[in-house]
Amino acid sequence: MPETRFETDINRYMRTPTGYLMVLRQGDDLFEQLEILMERESIPSASLTGFGFAGTVTFGFFDFDKKQYNPGTFENLELVSMTGTLGWKDGTPSIHAHGVAGNSTFSTVGGHMLALEVGTGSLEITITVHPNRLERAMDPSIGANILSLGC
Repeated sequence: MPETRFETDINRYMRTPTGYLMVLRQGDDLFEQLEILMERESIPSASLTGFGFAGTVTFGFFDFDKKQYNPGTFENLELVSMTGTLGWKDGTPSIHAHGVAGNSTFSTVGGHMLALEVGTGSLEITITVHPNRLERAMDPSIGANILSLGC
């Protein structure tokens, strides 16, 4: 029996006129795949939007007093909206993404995305590449990484 296209297709992204279209499948780690894309394609910086299925997603809410995220992990959701930026910090990819996801009762959760594994189905991401390499740096006054525009 011949293998299906989905079983043999290992390519997770394709070039577009403005950047890339990425399609992740069940079990894929969103952050790992974005880091691979950034490194392979030498992406200087980018903006992203996306939607799809989340098997497991961890959102965080930043506690400015403690200078850390308070996490919450949820399963079997539809990621109805994701936005973010791709930059660099200390020579490695730095991904900053926020999202909103809903469940079968149409309740939603969201916040800063700390982790996401794609659930049954797919996750579609549009990545718009910017020409300048952008770096994140710690802003000591708030204790969080901020994207520097290099101005």
